Amino acid sequence: MSRQTPDEFRTDVHRAKSLIEDIVGEAVIGYRAPSFSIGSREAWAYDILLQEGFRYDSSQYPIIHDQYGDPEAPRFAYTVRESEYGKLIEFPIGTTRLLGVNLPIGGGGYFRLLPSALIRRGIRRVNASEAQPVVFFFHPWELDPDQPRPPMPWHQSFRLYVGLRREEAKLSRLVRDVPFSTLRHVLGI
Repeated sequence: MSRQTPDEFRTDVHRAKSLIEDIVGEAVIGYRAPSFSIGSREAWAYDILLQEGFRYDSSQYPIIHDQYGDPEAPRFAYTVRESEYGKLIEFPIGTTRLLGVNLPIGGGGYFRLLPSALIRRGIRRVNASEAQPVVFFFHPWELDPDQPRPPMPWHQSFRLYVGLRREEAKLSRLVRDVPFSTLRHVLGI
């Protein structure tokens, strides 16, 4: 997303949103930029998301990472933009705070890499101690351990494929052990 112009972004988002809405028969109200790529230089994207009918975004990951993330970003939901088109709420990907550091508990590669008990404890801690919901995500491809694996450097392969064989079972246990809902429900829509 960060490599797109505003016009390219608007066209891409409009096309994708329309296609998904046609398939599911329901309004798409949430967005997450690939690789959490909405940064301070791309804040113009929030206006486009509002104009296109989105109600929330989940493109912020308040962690330290070599390719994305902003450890200074708020950890919990906040209004990121308000205009005549409405209000856009940012729901950052889930973290728990330990010794002054935001630790990732919101899914993706961290869910595949880290013990599920650690993720489960982190989510419960945030829910109980901070009385906040935790945004958790996974990619559909993470449920396919037999997917084709094109050649790539070892560190990229590790990031993408470690833990795929256990992903479905870990996710099933997490959904059984921790209450989940949708952001649509959290927003009261």
